[in-house]
Amino acid sequence: MTSNDQKTSPVQFIEITAANAGQRLDNFLLSIEKGVPKSRIYRALRKGEVRVNKGRKKQTYKLELGDSVRVPPLHTREQTPITTVSDSIRKQLDDSVLLEDEDLLILNKPSGLAVHAGSGIEQGIIEALRITRADLPYLELVHRLDRDTSGCLLLAKNRQALLHLQQQMVEHDINKRYLTVLKDSWGQQEKRIIAPLQKNTVSSGERMVRVDPEGKYAETLFIPLTQFSSAQLTEVVLFTGRTHQIRVHAAHIGHPLAGDDKYGQRDFNKAMKQVGLKRLFLHAWKLGILHPSSHEPLLIEAPVPEHLQQIINQLKTLS
Repeated sequence: MTSNDQKTSPVQFIEITAANAGQRLDNFLLSIEKGVPKSRIYRALRKGEVRVNKGRKKQTYKLELGDSVRVPPLHTREQTPITTVSDSIRKQLDDSVLLEDEDLLILNKPSGLAVHAGSGIEQGIIEALRITRADLPYLELVHRLDRDTSGCLLLAKNRQALLHLQQQMVEHDINKRYLTVLKDSWGQQEKRIIAPLQKNTVSSGERMVRVDPEGKYAETLFIPLTQFSSAQLTEVVLFTGRTHQIRVHAAHIGHPLAGDDKYGQRDFNKAMKQVGLKRLFLHAWKLGILHPSSHEPLLIEAPVPEHLQQIINQLKTLS
């Protein structure tokens, strides 16, 4: 055993509360052991390192209120969890709250902030919020936004709300509308794109998505709003939530997003930089849901960031 291994956290015994009752054992472990590879968690389940009420359980076991879960040290090397949040990020998050009640927290996510920690990212919005809002016993992302995308980000403050909202997503009952600028224009007619998407990883390790008959069903509606000389302000309605869906569908029809350095068009991006664009032009503009407790319809609108509004105004001036 190495000295690093000796410093790993000790065995934990966690009593299941109402917040996690009904959750699968594997999903519970993944939620409390951030940054631990899935393979390590499933190996611990197979080998019986994880116990529920002193007995072995399969990964599919549904936790019950009062269960005692034995969680072994799962980190394979010493990890120092980040316990602080910078003043600037704390202020950004405090200023970005669009709506909060007993069930929901909806933010106007700033561009440039990842929603969760990952490869090369030590702290995302969810990790930062669990520090700045330590008073909340439960907080989970309902969906994700790309790091460069701004706008409506939905979080649940209890498990019942999370399950209710996730079910709305599965049944495509959540109304997700984005605002973007696309290359060129095609007039006033709406374009509905149905093209399956497949994720793959290129040799550099970067994740790319492409239109592929073997991929997952994906549907996007593009609604033209304003035509400029070489671009178009466009509202986008998502009917499915595939990774990079809007960006790949837009590029697929020959109208890539402004500022998209992964799927976009180099000359168009260069022209948009000359107008002043410094980021991907994609904003999660409106979010329509049924409230998980009252079942009343809610429509939340995230104000367009000042930088993007300046680009719109500049494009109007040049047209």
